[in-house]
Amino acid sequence: MALIPQVSPTSLMRSCVKASTIFMSAFLNLRKNGCFRDKSVSGHSVTLRETVEASSAEISGAAAFEVSGSPVDCVSLALSGALFSGSRPTLVISGINRGTSCGHLMFYSGVVAGAREALLCGVPSLSISVNWKKDESQETDFKDAVVLCLPLINAAIRDIVKGTFPKSCFLNIEIPTSPLSSKGFKLTKQSMWRSTPNWQAVSTTRYPPGHFLASKQGLGLQFAQIGRDASTAGAARKLTTQRKNLEIVESIGAAGKPDSNRIKKYFRLEFLEKQREDIDDNLDYGALESGFVAVTALSLSPHTEKNIQMAVSDWISSVLPSEQ
Repeated sequence: MALIPQVSPTSLMRSCVKASTIFMSAFLNLRKNGCFRDKSVSGHSVTLRETVEASSAEISGAAAFEVSGSPVDCVSLALSGALFSGSRPTLVISGINRGTSCGHLMFYSGVVAGAREALLCGVPSLSISVNWKKDESQETDFKDAVVLCLPLINAAIRDIVKGTFPKSCFLNIEIPTSPLSSKGFKLTKQSMWRSTPNWQAVSTTRYPPGHFLASKQGLGLQFAQIGRDASTAGAARKLTTQRKNLEIVESIGAAGKPDSNRIKKYFRLEFLEKQREDIDDNLDYGALESGFVAVTALSLSPHTEKNIQMAVSDWISSVLPSEQ
């Protein structure tokens, strides 16, 4: 997550380069030290009745923090004035996410929600995701994605300062697998594409409760802790069923009080990608699969109004004329 400070036109390029370092380094830093769990696919969730930790991180040229909450927590805290003092940023960049946020995945996406929260707070924003594919994508793709996006980021900051950046929307940018081999930028609309949720019963011996962190081709789905006993004094009697991967637990509560033979079942969710033949490259998923960088304007309403779509189309054409 990057917050681009308010800048003068003469320092735009320097700030953009620094910004690319911010969100790139922040991503790598989180993965290296492993302090916080992956918050992908957390939607527009916020943390209530729990404390959010903001831990300082060393990133050259930036005042940086790692936040234990959701992407929305991260943006909300940063823009609240409680963590950073001074003027509001010119631009918020949410990402780069490992995995696509196309189609219906936008409703689950934490990276899209981070950009949406910025728009709710009145700050222009971009969300960026890489179409991560197992056995094909590599860590250097994130750096390549930064290089690929810099012209668009430069143009966005310049036009925000000038007051000509499209209003009432944010841009969701989907980077294809192997970013430097992309066919260029393409303005798209949100598709109806979705992956299929696949729930599987699992054994607690294989997937202990409290560590349900599932990841399927970069989707990084995280679950809350499941089924903690009421007290450390509680005891559990386990019944083995005929199914190899299912465990039913009869739990007895604290102080020896029976819990009416409460049954616990444990499940793990993975998303399975649907294979579609009718790929329309005017829609986000089709353009992404065809090798384009898909740029989709999203507003706070369920459907992006035509005037917003036209404004973004005109802006994209003006800043990236050779890519259309």
